[in-house]
Amino acid sequence: MSSSSKIEWTDATWNPVRGCTKISPGCKHCYAATFAERFRGVPGHPYEAGFDLRLVPDKLAEPLRWGTPKRVFVNSMSDLFHSEVPDEYIKKVIDVMRVADWHHYQVLTKRADRLHGLLSNETEVLKHVWWGVSVEDKKYGLPRIDWLRDTPAEVRFLSVEPLLEDLGSIDLSGIHWVIVGGESGPGARPMKKEWVLSIRDQCRAAGVAFFFKQWGGTRKSTTGRELDDRFYDEMPASEVGLAPPLARRRIMLKTLEAS
Repeated sequence: MSSSSKIEWTDATWNPVRGCTKISPGCKHCYAATFAERFRGVPGHPYEAGFDLRLVPDKLAEPLRWGTPKRVFVNSMSDLFHSEVPDEYIKKVIDVMRVADWHHYQVLTKRADRLHGLLSNETEVLKHVWWGVSVEDKKYGLPRIDWLRDTPAEVRFLSVEPLLEDLGSIDLSGIHWVIVGGESGPGARPMKKEWVLSIRDQCRAAGVAFFFKQWGGTRKSTTGRELDDRFYDEMPASEVGLAPPLARRRIMLKTLEAS
């Protein structure tokens, strides 16, 4: 858990699951896997097991300990809807988000079919939980949008990062936010400006918030995140929550830990 984050579109990260497996071209240079594998075999380190998938139950209650409302990226180091994460555990994560409702949660997955299957059975749409899918190309990414569109949600978003090709015409109906970014780090695959402009213009036409995260490259600090001499930091409209007093949150913590 990190109470702050360098990711431009969030405030903090929460990882009740660690590790994942690669399923599509967007995973090729996964930053999370690269980071975690550096610590494989280091005794006592959170990533002693590298990027092997693990549940981390002692992290479930973390959002309840934060009294300041935040935008929270859920599982920045994993995928909540990985096939090895039990349904019941996913429901526990959702329960925490339901209770700690002074935060906004941003949940991103490449397993859009499982997201759809589990959320379609939920009786309540949580307005403070934003559900998103990764979209890196036409073959693997675009079909995820259809799964997401048919999923009950107040806010649906696309993380188009790394953008690996021209996506062409995108059906943005039912989508509220689009993040676009290029791949970064060693071996980063290039992203063309015309691909980004096409998505930006489609978002404008559809009335969808557009966020340009980065150009990427081997040294992303030098390429920056300006597009046509400006920053695009648009986000869906949202109301700031109000956390209960500390005493009340302590009771909520005890109730959650006892369940």
